[in-house]
Amino acid sequence: MYAVIKTGGKQYRVQPGDTIVVEKLEGEAGANVSFGEVLMVGGDKGVTLGAPLIEGAAVAATLIETRKGEKVKIFKKIRRQGYRRTRGHRQPESVLRITGIEGAGESAKWDGEVALTTKAEINLRARNLASRSAAPAAAEAPAAEAAPAKKAPAKKKAAPKAEVSGDEA
Repeated sequence: MYAVIKTGGKQYRVQPGDTIVVEKLEGEAGANVSFGEVLMVGGDKGVTLGAPLIEGAAVAATLIETRKGEKVKIFKKIRRQGYRRTRGHRQPESVLRITGIEGAGESAKWDGEVALTTKAEINLRARNLASRSAAPAAAEAPAAEAAPAKKAPAKKKAAPKAEVSGDEA
């Protein structure tokens, strides 16, 4: 089952379990959000279109995080006048996990668990810069202490070079 919702002046096609990024919504991480502006619902019984909205239809979601979006650079220039201005902007956005859809005599729920892991933490994990949890890191520490430490081999010193004077050459 899927639905088309409207929020922040844009339309999104969603189904239970989807993660979407929308314009900033008020609320803390973990808060439940409900969308009443459902434009279309599709499922086993077929597609139901609203005129413009479907009465009684709703989409439930959980707010995962509110963050700043990608950087947008604004560059202004007037040629041959020495005029150049660079500005930047990062639009606030909210990340949502769709948990359920109800409408047109049908309903669908997502059975999974909503993890409130931020995108920044997921990116750090992908580059092996952040630990996944404290338990695995603690389990690896005693094993590292038990193994004997190896010394790095000493570097050999280079023999001094003989200088060649201009008379001998």
